[in-house]
Amino acid sequence: MHLDMVLTTCPFCGTGCNFYLQVMDGEISDVIPCKTHPISEGQLCVLGRNASRHIHSKDRLTRPLIRQGDEFIEASWQETYKIVANRLLSIKETHGPSALGIFSSAKCTNEENYLIMKFARGVLGTNNVDHCARL
Repeated sequence: MHLDMVLTTCPFCGTGCNFYLQVMDGEISDVIPCKTHPISEGQLCVLGRNASRHIHSKDRLTRPLIRQGDEFIEASWQETYKIVANRLLSIKETHGPSALGIFSSAKCTNEENYLIMKFARGVLGTNNVDHCARL
């Protein structure tokens, strides 16, 4: 039996609480609050305490799916990135950068949301950036 403790940031809001994922033989078995983290101070909300439950769900997508007609087929990450990049470039060239927009998530960290904004403005050339917390 092999046990690892992996420090990570909670994915459920932008607050930035930390916890340890207890990984036993390659599978997450528990979530343990980080007592020394200045934000969470050893406490977690109900979402953070149950953060590992969705990981092993049989309904969870673990590979990209590409629509072909009415069906979805599995694809590689490389193939998927290429399709998305080509489609974004095509829209930008045809309709201009203001035809593109990025919708972010409260489940991202503040740093991830910052990077999403930088990508939208610096790479795509659009100021159309929004966030689900405004809904």
